[in-house]
Amino acid sequence: MKVAILEDEPLAAEKLERYLRKYSESIEVIGRFDSLETARPWISEHQNEVDLFFMDVQLTDGLSFEIFTEVQVKKPVIFTTAFDEFALDAFRVNSIDYLLKPITFTDLSRALQKLRSMKEQFSGGKITAPLVAQLQKKTYKDRFLVSLGNHIHSLTTKEIAAFYADGRDAYLKSTAGRTYIIEYKIESLQELLDPRQFFRVNRGVIVNINAISDVVVYSNRRLKLTLISKLDKDVIVSREKVTQFKQWFEGS
Repeated sequence: MKVAILEDEPLAAEKLERYLRKYSESIEVIGRFDSLETARPWISEHQNEVDLFFMDVQLTDGLSFEIFTEVQVKKPVIFTTAFDEFALDAFRVNSIDYLLKPITFTDLSRALQKLRSMKEQFSGGKITAPLVAQLQKKTYKDRFLVSLGNHIHSLTTKEIAAFYADGRDAYLKSTAGRTYIIEYKIESLQELLDPRQFFRVNRGVIVNINAISDVVVYSNRRLKLTLISKLDKDVIVSREKVTQFKQWFEGS
């Protein structure tokens, strides 16, 4: 199997190569890059020579997801990162797995075994981009039950402006301005919601793109959002998510 690695930390790249050789002597690293600038042209020209990509999410010159907006990557990808907030974005492209740093040999082995199983089970030893897309096709929750006194209502995601945490509880804010307590955690909601419609702007708030009425530059390189249904707290896009938020808000 031929592998290409996109990783801007030399020690992390060397460790990954070492684990790959340990896993199988048949694995050959034919490309290793430390930036989007060097990786883009090579991937565009040589990806047919590659069986699998390893890509660090955050690089010195941007997010590796940017490659997919410029190059049609047809081979499977295993993403690596120190931040779990990018998991949903990873699975919107040809991601087979998502490994959190520091990567262990066990983590790597499981990911490669997953790839191998998919090849054997679905395509007789060969995995293609359409197959990846089919395997990763996911349906998202489009309705939530909420209670108001003794009454139960069903709200569509179009009627939801935001979800937010307050202490141990989570709440839903409707576009009509009502607030409902819900039996979900913010972390689990992030997995249930369509990432094209909802974005987790910080640890405690998830917003609906259609509920954002204004975005202003805030202190410390952050952004402040105004929603059509105001929360009891400021809605701030954390600094580390600003770039990702702008890409999401701009759309494809």
